[in-house]
Amino acid sequence: MAKAIHSMIRVLDEARSVAFYETAFGLKITDRLDFPGFTLVYLSNEETGFELELTVNKDRTEPYDLGDGYGHLAVSVADLAAEHARLKSAGLAPRDIVAFAPAGEVIAEFFFIADPDGYQIEVLKRGGRYL
Repeated sequence: MAKAIHSMIRVLDEARSVAFYETAFGLKITDRLDFPGFTLVYLSNEETGFELELTVNKDRTEPYDLGDGYGHLAVSVADLAAEHARLKSAGLAPRDIVAFAPAGEVIAEFFFIADPDGYQIEVLKRGGRYL
């Protein structure tokens, strides 16, 4: 069986991205590999062994074009309203909380927030399949 271990995104400013992910989700640097042309920064927290890999290309000066393919990372939290309020008070501009109920029954409650490079992160209320 395969085990998911990390997901990689390219970021323009290492310090800004590390600060965002630490403030927003409590992710801290677990490893940092520096090479001549790029740096790999691995972030995680005590809740999971899964890591977010930030790739910083040293010669990059322009923001990345994220394209028109919709994709996102997702995290789950125990208290969605409290996390929304905390992120808002930290100045991170989460979007409104949404209750997803396609057949009349709520199957998910969530909001989205964008990181400094425009990547979307879905923050889901923990429960059901979103543990």
